[in-house]
Amino acid sequence: MRKENITFRLESDKRVILDTIAAGLDRDRTYVLNEAVDLYLEVYQWQIAEIKAGVAEADAGDYATDEEVQAVFAKLTKIFSNISE
Repeated sequence: MRKENITFRLESDKRVILDTIAAGLDRDRTYVLNEAVDLYLEVYQWQIAEIKAGVAEADAGDYATDEEVQAVFAKLTKIFSNISE
């Protein structure tokens, strides 16, 4: 895949952290930046796909009933109350 140079401004404290991560991985800054961009794009592409799927379900009238919502809420409430004890 063809690579291109890109320039952008970054806060100094973030550059220090970026360089620290790169050194810890024994990699250069470019490697860490490419990994970060890959992860960012992956997350947002997934999120956009999930939003589109949710909108399609809503458009099709595929909603949870009040009873289904209450059942899930009750289950989660019980789980989280057991965890905090």
